Amino acid sequence: MNILNFDDLLTAAGQQAEPQLLLFVFAKAELPEGATDEQQKNFTAGSGGALTPVICVDKSLDELTDFVSLTAESERTGQDWDLVFVSSLSGHGGIIPTTEQSEQPLQMMVQAIHSGKIASLLALDKQGQTLSFY
Repeated sequence: MNILNFDDLLTAAGQQAEPQLLLFVFAKAELPEGATDEQQKNFTAGSGGALTPVICVDKSLDELTDFVSLTAESERTGQDWDLVFVSSLSGHGGIIPTTEQSEQPLQMMVQAIHSGKIASLLALDKQGQTLSFY
């Protein structure tokens, strides 16, 4: 299935043989310290910058209804964000993973974002549409 938006993500996760725990890392685009004039110009134009994770959360499909609800919950944290990275953790034997089991995978996502190795993560914009990075 080709995932184009948040609704497609929920559909795909619901079609898996085992229950899925979805992992979300919300990130803010920022201009790195010591940025050159060129980097500042590109960032102002909407490209470039560094991604800083600001919120990590896991959610079962039962806890998710739509992207608007997820973003509303994120807004209650007071953290501003520009995009959200998503991965999933598959259950076993019909049992969904626990929040404790999601901690290490979430930390691995944070590390991947810090190092720029985001190709294996699904990225969504503030409207819940997928993003591609080139």
